[in-house]
Amino acid sequence: MQIRTLAHSLTLASVALAFSGTVQASDELKVQTSFNSGDFAYQYLQENWVPKLKEATGGDVTITLMPTGSVVPYKETMEAVAMGLLDGDMTAPAYFTGKDPVFALMGDLIAGYDKPSQFLDFCQKGGGEEVLQKAIDAQVGDKIKVVGCGPYKREALVAAVPIRSVEDLEGVKIRSPEGLAAAVFERAGATPVNIPFSEVYTSLQQGVVDAADASAYVNNDASGLHDIAKYPIYPGIHSMSSQQFTLNQEVWESLDDEDRRALHQWFYDAFNDLAGAVQEQDEKLVARDKKKDDMTVIDWPQEERDQFRKIARGAWEAFGEKSELAQQALQAHLEYMHETGLLEGSDVKATDKADQNEQN
Repeated sequence: MQIRTLAHSLTLASVALAFSGTVQASDELKVQTSFNSGDFAYQYLQENWVPKLKEATGGDVTITLMPTGSVVPYKETMEAVAMGLLDGDMTAPAYFTGKDPVFALMGDLIAGYDKPSQFLDFCQKGGGEEVLQKAIDAQVGDKIKVVGCGPYKREALVAAVPIRSVEDLEGVKIRSPEGLAAAVFERAGATPVNIPFSEVYTSLQQGVVDAADASAYVNNDASGLHDIAKYPIYPGIHSMSSQQFTLNQEVWESLDDEDRRALHQWFYDAFNDLAGAVQEQDEKLVARDKKKDDMTVIDWPQEERDQFRKIARGAWEAFGEKSELAQQALQAHLEYMHETGLLEGSDVKATDKADQNEQN
């Protein structure tokens, strides 16, 4: 394993050396994303927001968004940005959960937020950027700058059986990725089943699972999942996967203060707008499907969502105990959620375990 890691690092280093002097010297930012080229989000950003960055910086800075895997595998963008192979990445922090559990809590606080704008605000004004910066620094030193973070969509939940409340989750077999999402569903009484996304359709069709953590409503519809799972939950109750926008530190420092501010604001303006566009697409399909006799779109009442959030908090706490940085991420989330009323009246202390250890 050590030999493979060393060889892999040397390969990245050699490629980075070949690119050095061209990537960082240019104000054209080459950023690898976690989007496929045909994704709605990728196309929307390309058409509507890539041109706006050039305009916002008076032509000083342009950006080239590249699809996932264009230069390096999706889980290796952090190292590639640190080494200068990429100017930056726009990808899911959750991909790096294996490095530290903090990336799970910064990547998707399952059932934590009601809409993308809340998570985006947490990143921009509630301490999210700072925690993510610490997490990345712990991996690669001070070689990467976090420009922004946050989600652009709230995933719907695909279901072949009606799930109208927390109680209805009891015994439901639900496709879920391993980690925080699976832990939350298990605490709610469901049975998480870890299967690849590519097998979601056949697993629902064959009854291997009753429901699935899949994607946004528009994507689930395009995948044909609603043809066999007639009880989608919208808005979803669980996942709101965040993205991080980072730049190589030297590239960031090469920009003047005005362009840095413009780039920072550009990300949040772009993602808030993208979130609105995705929601608009979702709601058009939801309105269509509500008219169908063979489909029932379920919207959980707020009290059920609040109850699910309380259950999820137990899983957050467990992940928060896995590392010091994860603890800091959870504390930042809880303080923001308390201040904004998402956890009104709740204890904002991430855990009492550390205090108990100190007392002992």
